[in-house]
This record gives sequence, structure tokens and C-alpha cells, in this order.
Amino acid sequence: MERPAPAPILLGLLYDFPQGDGGDSFEVAARLGVENSTTGGRLDRPVEFVRSLARGLPLGTAFDVEKCFDELESQGVLAIIGPSISDNGLIVRDLADRARLPCINYTGGELTRSNYMFHYQVGSLEEEPIVLAEHLRSRGLSRPGVVYDESPVGRRYSESFEQARVRLGLELACSIGQSAVADPGAGDAVVARLRASQPDAVVYLGLGLGARTLGVGIAAAGWNVPVVANSALMFGYAQRAWRAEWEGWVYVDTVADDNNERASLKSRSPASAAGPVGVAAYDIGRIVGEALARCQHLTRDGVKAALESVKRLPASSGRPGTTMGFGCWDHAALKGEFLVLRQWRDGRTVQY
Repeated sequence: MERPAPAPILLGLLYDFPQGDGGDSFEVAARLGVENSTTGGRLDRPVEFVRSLARGLPLGTAFDVEKCFDELESQGVLAIIGPSISDNGLIVRDLADRARLPCINYTGGELTRSNYMFHYQVGSLEEEPIVLAEHLRSRGLSRPGVVYDESPVGRRYSESFEQARVRLGLELACSIGQSAVADPGAGDAVVARLRASQPDAVVYLGLGLGARTLGVGIAAAGWNVPVVANSALMFGYAQRAWRAEWEGWVYVDTVADDNNERASLKSRSPASAAGPVGVAAYDIGRIVGEALARCQHLTRDGVKAALESVKRLPASSGRPGTTMGFGCWDHAALKGEFLVLRQWRDGRTVQY
């Protein structure tokens, strides 16, 4: 009688905004990461990914995120990768704890972390503003005007920047809130208010759609002013048409050109290594694969405990020497210099 094959390990992929390729590229990178950590027979069964695509906040609804989480949970996944937007990470955080289902989000918000919610930081709502404030001071720019999204993401960024600029002795010219889903045409009024305050630099803090609104407004006004921004400008990887509006803007990213781990990924999958999300997917896959390989009990609690035992894996994100891992009450993956200043220049992102 033929021996029955062991049941596969199911991993959920929770996407919280529409994916142009249905999530294919992210899954390819995550699968590469799992395979990287489980070669040599470290697992006795296959790993299968189960996808659920939600239209979450800010353009969609919390209900759709909740529905998609429930779909994955009911299919028996041992862990979920996602979501990617902090607004939705706050929602899934509570769902994960209620279901006792380990999740790893790849947002920027540390408030998304919890007992069962782990966090791979694609940016940081709390640390990016410090990096930007320090950058402004290093350039002798001391009186910035701030534009932030009226959303949990934008407000958290704004609070963090306010603390940093006070500590560093920067004077605030003005602080303007705008809709996180503002139409590009709304930028004219925002720019007029900015110019009236006579800042020597502009800071954008938000999810990304508002950065385009601001860029359109600055270009229309013909205003030559230094602009810095948070990791929202990572949108430029996917939205080529927006890059011209951000020409010369310095922003926070999570990929460095001299990271050997990223170079190794590029040799296997250039598409996965091309931007921060693909790199994050690969790294998260490596973390999950390492946890599964050392898991002592293939249950959700067993996977949670195994995730907390992963330490000091070299990260593909960040500057050389950045590591990743978790611990008891330590659910932030990346350790070290994982934030990198880059600039959109001539339609390309270059390390600053």
C-alpha cells in the first residue's frame, strides 16, 4: 500500500489593495524566501500559499479586510503574511490576537504589533520623520513647512516629526493636513498656503496619493523648493508617471545598492530585488521558512513560538549589516540601519 503524503503547510497572503498581477510577484518572492530557508530537507512537507485580495483603507473598507482575513483563517492557514498598509494593520492586529493566528505585516507602523502580529518594517512612521529632520538640519534647512495626510498614517508621521524637529531645533513654518485620497487638482490650494508661510523646505508625510497631489501643485506653481518625503515615494517604483512630479525629492526607502543579500536575491530574481516590496516579500519568506523549519509543533501557537526564536538573519533590506529576527515581546523584524535615503532623479531612484 502506498504511503500517504503529508498534508501541506498552508500560509495566507492577505493583500489589502488591488494588485495589478493578482499578487503573483509577491508570492514568487515569498516562495523564494521560504525555499532559501528550508533547503536540505529541513521540512518534511510542502508549503502552499493561499491568497485573499481585499480592497482595504484608505480607498476601500475595513469590512473587506475583515472578510478576507476570515476567509484565510477558515481555510486553516498556520500564518498570514500581510497586510501592507498601517491603517489595515491596525485592524488585522486585533483579528490576529482574537484568532490566535500569527501574522507578519509589512507596514510602517509599530502600533500594528501585538501578541500575534509581527512586523517587517517597510518604513517606519516613528523613525522616518527623525531621519528626515536630521537630513534637513544637515543641509542647513531649518524652517520647513509640513503637509501630512489626515489619516492614522499621516497623523502618526506628523506627531513623530514634530517631536524630532523640536529636539533638533527646527522652526515649523506651517503644518497642513490634507485628504489621504485628495485629487491631484487639490494641490494648488495647499501650495498657496505653504508659500504664504515662506518655508525653506517642504516635508510630505503620508501614504502616497497626497504626495502626487503636492507634486502636481508645486510643479504648476513653478516653485523651486527643496522637498523631502517619507517612504510614500516608493510608489514611484510602480507609478512611473509620478516620478517626474517628484524630481529631486529626497525620500526614505528600505533598499540599498550595496547590500550583498539583496545582490544575491537579484542574481536569482531581478524582478523581486528591484524594489522594496519584493525584497520584503523575500525576507519575510525567509523568516517564515526558518520558523517552519525549527517549529516543534505545527500549530498556530507553535509557529508563533518558532517565529520568536528566529534571530540575526542577514536582511536584504537596509544598509549592509542590517539583520532580522524576533523575540519574546520583540515583534519588529529589522534591526540596524534599515532606513535608506534615496532621491528621484531623471526618472530613476538613486541612493542619496
